[in-house]
Amino acid sequence: AKLICCAMRGRGRSPGRGRGRGGRGGRGGRGGRGFRGRSPGRGGRGRGRGGRGRGRGRGGRGRGGKGGGRGGSKKVAIVPHRMGGIYVAKSKNEDTLATKNLDMGVSVYGEKRVAVEDEKLGKIEYRIWNPFRSKLAAAVLGGIENIHIKPGSKLLYLGAASGTTVSHCSDIVGPEGAVYAVEFAHRPGRDLLNVAKRRTNIIPIVEDARHPMKYRQLISMVDVVFADIAQPNQAQIVGQNARLYLKTGGHFCISIKANCIDSTLPANMVFANEVTILQKLGFKPVEQVTLEPYERDHAVVSGVYKGPQ
Repeated sequence: AKLICCAMRGRGRSPGRGRGRGGRGGRGGRGGRGFRGRSPGRGGRGRGRGGRGRGRGRGGRGRGGKGGGRGGSKKVAIVPHRMGGIYVAKSKNEDTLATKNLDMGVSVYGEKRVAVEDEKLGKIEYRIWNPFRSKLAAAVLGGIENIHIKPGSKLLYLGAASGTTVSHCSDIVGPEGAVYAVEFAHRPGRDLLNVAKRRTNIIPIVEDARHPMKYRQLISMVDVVFADIAQPNQAQIVGQNARLYLKTGGHFCISIKANCIDSTLPANMVFANEVTILQKLGFKPVEQVTLEPYERDHAVVSGVYKGPQ
């Protein structure tokens, strides 16, 4: 059950007299003077859980009970995902992806944070990774075997936008890794710069990914290329960047938006055509997953870079 932290007011009939504070979970609180309904005798002790009593009303200004009451704190368990650097936050209601927050106490785009006490490491904070805001997270939940981004990796991220997914990649690669984040549009580029100010493993590059030579002095050879650029020739753009910066035997991951490439063809045909182009550019696609229900007519293709053809 969800913890409701705000005070709730309501009118209803209750065996108690009214406005008392909800008791600590288990025995319920004393009916006080809050509700305006009539009470059959004195405000006795409610027998409900978590201060709800047995009244029909909403329960005035009661506070959530401790322990056995329904208003108890929401427990979240953090367990490692099969991919390094990614975690699963397990709660009673749902399981969500999370990454360990490299910038403690700060949210990048309003995402929820979960703090866990560790006996050896002390307080550790995790950020919930929303698949509706990140195609990479959607691919992980869609069952992709490997995104090839892991602790210590050097990642070239094409189409970084304002840094939403980039920040989670920053968490994954950790302080020993690096994220070279390329974004052409200046407005999201400013947001990306602000994110990078607090995360030293992000190297923001406000430049056009179609001209990779312009940022050759900022990038070393990388282990992985991820692209989310939604351009008709995005496969060629990824190929140009891989030729300059991706190690032979390195990996790639590309998000394909069918409507941006050819809106006249069915999505699965567009995906197949892009895979063929990637193969001609020296990539060996290994797996492909669609992103529904998080994104419509999207797919993520990942694999190995064999080198320029």
